[in-house]
Amino acid sequence: MMITDTALIFEGGGMRASYTAGALVTLMEESFGFQDVYGISAGSSHTVNYISGDIRRSKISFVDFMGTPGTSGWGGWLRGKGYFNAEYIYQRAAGPGQKLEYNMQAFLANPARPHIEAFERDTGRTVYWGKEDMPTTLDLMTRVRASSTMPIFMPPVTIGGQVYYDGGIGDSWGIPLAQAKRDGFRKFFIVCTQKRGYRKAKSAHPAAIRFLFGAHPIIAQRMLDRYEGYNAVLEEIADLERRGDAYVFYPENMAVKNTTVDLPLLEASYAEGYAQAQRELPAWQEFLNVCHGGGDDA
Repeated sequence: MMITDTALIFEGGGMRASYTAGALVTLMEESFGFQDVYGISAGSSHTVNYISGDIRRSKISFVDFMGTPGTSGWGGWLRGKGYFNAEYIYQRAAGPGQKLEYNMQAFLANPARPHIEAFERDTGRTVYWGKEDMPTTLDLMTRVRASSTMPIFMPPVTIGGQVYYDGGIGDSWGIPLAQAKRDGFRKFFIVCTQKRGYRKAKSAHPAAIRFLFGAHPIIAQRMLDRYEGYNAVLEEIADLERRGDAYVFYPENMAVKNTTVDLPLLEASYAEGYAQAQRELPAWQEFLNVCHGGGDDA
């Protein structure tokens, strides 16, 4: 049975998603069947992996795969491919027979609905994509890549003549709670990539950001404003949690950064996240009012 009264929300966070991949895998192993899944940036990868039901891919996307030569590094950034070689990671590696082959048939067959956000560079508009926008693996992964395109670290993505950056600088500020609320949800299961109590600091280098994005002041301003928007969303989530309307998975520890590519650190991060998720599993079941093994009591 589908969980229809609660939105599943995945925060972005780059390689911090190695930790929350442990929570994602636990959700899948226990057959928690959410009808609506929202993701931004790294959370968009979690979203589409969840809907495809591919437990193996859900882990290796943010752990084992990063040991593959050519996936990351400043050398690639200097060559214009980005610190993360996004074209390879999201598009080529997802193809048939590749290291991150994506099960598009399972994605399309699952009645669950993905909601992915990205930021349109030249208009300042936040764009929302659903399954109807992603009928092929290339369509899907291009949009996941767009949602995950961290400014400075990765080159932007062009889709239909528009240029896109990371959804984390869009209207939801990295945690797509706002769209889930607009869709009518009043109950939320939120997977965060920062520890409880974390708040983002104001940029220490505003002049550098304005210089780097001098041709695109909208991007610069969104990056500078992000700390306020993001912290406001965290306050709203805390209020929802106090009222009993949200369950929030906060990492107990976070030893990696959004750009960490050290494989042993990523493996340890995943193991910690998975262990925490296993400990929290009874509380998940209580919040969602489901029995062991998933589904709901409707």
